[in-house]
Amino acid sequence: MIHDGRNRKLPFDPAEALTHLRARDAKLAALIDRAGPFTLRLDSSPSPFESLLESILFQQLHGKAAATIHRRVREIYSGDPSPQALLDTPDERLRAAGVSANKIRALRDLAARTLDGTVPSSAAIRRMSDAGIVERLTEVRGIGAWTVEMLLIFRLGRPDVLPVTDYGVRKGYALTFMRAPKSRPLASNDLPKPDVVFRRGMRWAPYRSVASWYLWRACDLAKGAEPAGRSGR
Repeated sequence: MIHDGRNRKLPFDPAEALTHLRARDAKLAALIDRAGPFTLRLDSSPSPFESLLESILFQQLHGKAAATIHRRVREIYSGDPSPQALLDTPDERLRAAGVSANKIRALRDLAARTLDGTVPSSAAIRRMSDAGIVERLTEVRGIGAWTVEMLLIFRLGRPDVLPVTDYGVRKGYALTFMRAPKSRPLASNDLPKPDVVFRRGMRWAPYRSVASWYLWRACDLAKGAEPAGRSGR
């Protein structure tokens, strides 16, 4: 395992990834030079169940509001709930914490599918392929491919994930590889189609997660922000 500057474990060598990407794509190499070191920090989460629970609660909400609801849910259980504890909790108690009816249904499905083995354990998920993880976890109500791709990159540190539908990745691609309009900011119809990103991204394999991280950094640079944190979530 490789540690980055913040002592977070990564299951690949970032230096090797950057060498590969620089050699395969000159324009991406120029972005890497502008954005600086690769400083991805893996999020800590004890299990896929807890990671996906957080993802469901954060969907379609601003970060502060979602964090408040997540905190209230954890307060019910004095920490992260177990799947069975979540199933045993009355809807009224979850609604009082701010969880919508649709999200309650999604959380209950997540808990049930964790108990029946559809959602793997922390040990099991590390032995699975990226495609197998996407296939398995998208069986859960309210969990789409993008949510699983974020888990693969930011929780598991998988090196070769390219979330082609992500707005930040597509915007970063437009800023890096396409001629931007000079008279106005980028609009949604200026962004590349997912298949365009996918085709160029084939040359970045097996380090497409690292390339994605730099495309998010391109968005930061365009806003004049320091290239830190992540823009894709």
